[in-house]
Amino acid sequence: MKTRDYSRLMGEISEEFSEQFPRAAALHRDASKNLVDGGSHNLRLMHPFPPRVTSASGGWVHDEDGHDILDFWQGHMANVLGHNPEVDTSELARAFGGGFGLQHGMTDRLQAEVSEILCRRTGADRVRLTTSGTLATMYGMMLARAFTGRDLVMKVGGGWHGAQPWSLKGVSYHARDDFAFGEVDTEGLPDAVTDDVVVTSFNDPERLREDFARYGDRLACFIVEPFIGAGGLIPSTREYLQLAGELTRKHGALLILDEVISGFRCRAGNLGALYGVEADLACYGKAIGGGMPVAALAGRGDVMALIGRAGGSRVAVLGGTYCAHPASMLAAKAYMNHLIENEDEVYGTLSDLGQKMRHAMVSGFADEGIFASCTGISSELPCGSSLTMVHFPHGEGTEISTPEGVNNPEICDVALRKQVLGPALLLENIHLVHGHGSAAVTHTDDDMGLLREACRNVARRVKSYL
Repeated sequence: MKTRDYSRLMGEISEEFSEQFPRAAALHRDASKNLVDGGSHNLRLMHPFPPRVTSASGGWVHDEDGHDILDFWQGHMANVLGHNPEVDTSELARAFGGGFGLQHGMTDRLQAEVSEILCRRTGADRVRLTTSGTLATMYGMMLARAFTGRDLVMKVGGGWHGAQPWSLKGVSYHARDDFAFGEVDTEGLPDAVTDDVVVTSFNDPERLREDFARYGDRLACFIVEPFIGAGGLIPSTREYLQLAGELTRKHGALLILDEVISGFRCRAGNLGALYGVEADLACYGKAIGGGMPVAALAGRGDVMALIGRAGGSRVAVLGGTYCAHPASMLAAKAYMNHLIENEDEVYGTLSDLGQKMRHAMVSGFADEGIFASCTGISSELPCGSSLTMVHFPHGEGTEISTPEGVNNPEICDVALRKQVLGPALLLENIHLVHGHGSAAVTHTDDDMGLLREACRNVARRVKSYL
C-alpha cells in the first residue's frame, strides 16, 4: 500500500498551530538563531515547531501561550510519579536550604546509598553511576568487548540505545532494504565501528538462532531491551528473551539488558527478573531519577571489576563532572525508596491507568471509524504496563509485535502516527510524541476521558481529509 500523502492536512494543522501558539512561534524563531533547529531535544523537530513550556505539575504542563496541556510524554517517559513529585521536590528544597552543594566535586554517602538500592532491587553485584542511559549502554559495550576480547556487538533492528557509536546502526526503518534495519543512521562514524555491529530481529527466535550460529563465537555481547522503546513499546516474548540468555551463555558472549525504559517502570526493580533472565550487565535510567539526570551500569562482579582498580582499571568508565551529582543522588534515593515502599499501590495504579490510556485511544478513533491498536502490554508478564504506543493497521486483526510491523507503511499508516497525530493532538491540548508515551500515577479517569475525546476529534479531522 502506498504511503498516504497528508501534506495538505499538515498545512492546515500548521496554520492553525501557528495561530494557537504565537509566542512559541516567535520563541522558536529567536532560539533558532543560536540553537541548531531551535532546541537540543528531539522535540525541537515537532512540526511546525514545539510549544514552549513554562511549568509542569503532575499530569500537566503549562506553556508560554497560556495553554494547559495534558502530558503523556512525561519527561521522555521518566516521570512515573508525574511532573515535579513532592517526594523529590521537598527533599531538594530542604537540602538546598541547608547548604547542599550544587556541585561540590567530592564523594558523599548518597552515592553508596543509591548503589545499594540498585544492587538490592536488581540483583547486580556492582554499580557504576553516570548521567544518562546513553553513557550506560556505551560503557556496557566497551566493558563487554574488553571482558571477552571480542569485537562484535549485536543489537536488534529498531532498538535505540542512545546516540553512541555502537548504537547508531539499525535504528531507522528503510523499506528498500532486504533487511529493513540494516543501515547506519548517521555520518561521521568510521567503518571500523559500524562493521562491528550486527543487527538482528526483535522477537524473532529463528533469526536470533541463525545470527548466533553465524556470529556467536565472535560476539562480545548482545544488547536488547526487555521492553523495546523507539521500536514500538513492544515487550519481548518470554521465549525470545530466555533464548537470548541461553545463546549468549553458549557462545561466551555477554547479555546486556537495556532497562533504561523498563527498569523501575513495571515493578520496583528490573524487568528481566520477571522473565527469569539474569543479565551479565544491565543499564538503568529514566524512572530511577525522578526527573533528575541519573543513570547506572550494573552487573556481575567479575565483569564490573575491569572498571576498578582491582581489575587493573582496564576500561575507562571515568564518570564526568556531573556524574553522581549530589542533587541527582538525593532525588534518586528518595524516588526509588518511595517506589519500593509503595510498590503495590504505585504499580497497580500505573497498570490500571495504562490499560485505560490504551482503551481511550483505540475507542476514540473507533468512534469515528478509524481502526487503531496499541502496544505496551504483554500477556506473558505478571504485571501491567503504563507504556503505550498507538498504531493504525490497514486491516483489523493485524498483530504488531516487531519494529518492522510498527514502521512498515505496507502494514500500518505510519504517516498518520508520526506526522499528523502529534501536532493534531496538541491542538486538542494533549501531548504525545509519535503516538507513544506513558501514564503517570497522577493521571486520572477524567484525563483519560479528555484523551478519548481528543482522539475522536483528531479522527474526525482525518476522516474528513480522506
